[in-house]
Amino acid sequence: MPNRTLNPVSGPLPILAAAILWGTTGTASSLAPAGAPPAAIGAAGLVLGGLLLFLSTRTARSLPRVCTRRERWLLALGAVAVAGYPVTFYPAVSRTGVAVSTVIALGSAPVFTGLLAWLTRQARPTARWVVATTTAVLGCTILVLGPELTGGTTPVDVLGVLLAALAGLSYAAYSLVGGKLIAHGHPSGGVMGAMFGGAALLVLPVLLLSDGHWLLTLRGAAVALHLAVITTFLAYRLFGQGLRHTTAQTATTLTLAEPAVAALLGVAVLAEHLPAASWFGLAVLATGLAFLAFG
Repeated sequence: MPNRTLNPVSGPLPILAAAILWGTTGTASSLAPAGAPPAAIGAAGLVLGGLLLFLSTRTARSLPRVCTRRERWLLALGAVAVAGYPVTFYPAVSRTGVAVSTVIALGSAPVFTGLLAWLTRQARPTARWVVATTTAVLGCTILVLGPELTGGTTPVDVLGVLLAALAGLSYAAYSLVGGKLIAHGHPSGGVMGAMFGGAALLVLPVLLLSDGHWLLTLRGAAVALHLAVITTFLAYRLFGQGLRHTTAQTATTLTLAEPAVAALLGVAVLAEHLPAASWFGLAVLATGLAFLAFG
């Protein structure tokens, strides 16, 4: 069974590296051709990246055969959860905005992970995790909602909020499933490849039924390849590696670094302005993550 001792090099650092790559998603998506459906952009990244993870990993193709019946059910559940994230998150964004959806989805994921792990008797939340997660979620909320807190307004749609929460639940579920299968001794690459390969097939109809003309442009193809290779294939390789030495509860908290990276890229690449409240939130978030990873 993999060692779950919290070693910053083998555990948190690959998770944080994955979060940095995920943080490029918003900037990359904003460069897609005008009129490209947000759900189709997310589906394209998952379909291409998921199939790449599956086809490039020999153990992913053989994993269902060596799993027990219960583990095969877990793999199926993980694939459904992976597919559920873009299906719920992107509609949430269209209904209630990027900021609110991001805070609810990413902020609720560590809470859902801790509760599910406790309910399934995988692990009980530690005091250190509770303090770090509370601090990080607070910092994430202030960071992302900073513009709204300083005078902007974002309409809150009840269905949008529920969809964003379901996205957080989906993220928590596949993180726990992946962590459990890896803890059973299965290779992390095989677990991620099998789950994401299955998810790619599940969301393929979303891509096929949407207007795909944007994919035929140079810019559209570049965005899709970035999402597939960088934010799916490479990022989830790192995420799976980190799960070998990090619990799912800790991993989902550490990935709150994603909105921080996205905010900094917005400033550096898209010339966006961050108010003082957001910079304060960034500092609070960084404190929580540092305490969890290196405290």
